[in-house]
Amino acid sequence: MSHVDNTVLDQSLAEEGDAVQSSGARQRLALLALGMGGFAIGTGEFVIMGLLPDAAKDFSVSIPDAGHLISLYALGVVMGAPLLAVVGARWARRNFLIGLMAVFALGNFASVLAPSYHSMLVARLLTGFPHGTYFGVASLVAAGLVPRGRRTQAVAMVMMGLTLATLLGVPAAAAIGQWLGWRIAFFIVGLIALLAALMVWRLVPFTPGNRSASPLVELSALNNPQVWLTLLIGAVGFGGLFSVFSYIKPTMIELTHLPEAVVPIVLALFGAGMVVGNLVGSRLADRALLPTIGGLLVWAIAVLSLFVFTASNPWLAPINVLLVGTLVALGPCLQTRLMDVAGEAQTLAAALNHSAFNAANALGAWLGGVTISAGMGWASTGWVGALLALGGLAIFALSMIGQRSRSARRVTG
Repeated sequence: MSHVDNTVLDQSLAEEGDAVQSSGARQRLALLALGMGGFAIGTGEFVIMGLLPDAAKDFSVSIPDAGHLISLYALGVVMGAPLLAVVGARWARRNFLIGLMAVFALGNFASVLAPSYHSMLVARLLTGFPHGTYFGVASLVAAGLVPRGRRTQAVAMVMMGLTLATLLGVPAAAAIGQWLGWRIAFFIVGLIALLAALMVWRLVPFTPGNRSASPLVELSALNNPQVWLTLLIGAVGFGGLFSVFSYIKPTMIELTHLPEAVVPIVLALFGAGMVVGNLVGSRLADRALLPTIGGLLVWAIAVLSLFVFTASNPWLAPINVLLVGTLVALGPCLQTRLMDVAGEAQTLAAALNHSAFNAANALGAWLGGVTISAGMGWASTGWVGALLALGGLAIFALSMIGQRSRSARRVTG
């Protein structure tokens, strides 16, 4: 081969390498944009937990009653996810995500202006509507950007926005809320949501909508028992995290006797645990998905039970809160599981995953409030969490039995 041929070949290989690098860079930027939407939603969902006593005082209600602001948001997710997923199944996914972020921003601005406790409940309910559909559609877009063997890690990058929200966004917004008033936190969330919408528009590739999609096709997911069982794992097994975290500020102040100024640090530790859980859990899931799901549920039982005994210790309680944060790893794992069992109804199944998580949010926050109101103490939320995780593990066992039974019938048939 001549020197000229070698030069041409070297130039061609260099151009090909640049193209691959550029493609990789575009993927990372797209994932960053999708993650920013998760950051906005995560900050908006969790910031109220750090400001719950402030909201309760402003509205002249008890802290358990103020906890309904958490439950109503979660109910909005449960209601909005299937409705919006079915309605928007045929839309171009990038445009759909932009619209969802815009609605989320408007809901947070409405929360800033809510004049009463009941109007705030309505604002929180409506703000939750885009939550599940955004994460579901964003997860599908992220999984489509990478090879199949890295799907869970791509989904985890979207969820990383949620984890970074608890690590950075929630403590910062909570601190600003304590300084300037708790409502300003929701104004900040609205601005972040508008930024996320802009980033999705600029950085996420446009693909036409699926014209063959229809509400009937999407609703076909509801005929699959494995879809329901996977959703139930999330709705029950994930509730333990929220039973503890929903009341983390009053628990740290009233039982652990930490100064209020230290609470944002505890919230940041929870976020750090979420980051670790997302990174480690997604890598394990891409190697062995089902064993990872089962292992995380066992881990949840252990960590939440431990909280009962550490919650009164000012050194051990924050470490246990960090460990509770790692349980968020269950999210990307169940999202990937739904991709495997949902067939053609990907949009609805993906969105329903976050309905399930927010059903867990509502269930965990409600049951935690019940035990606290019954006089069982702030640490009782740990027992609630452990029992919910145990329930999730039992549902997972039923799912595995059903899958093996179906596989056996295929072999014998």
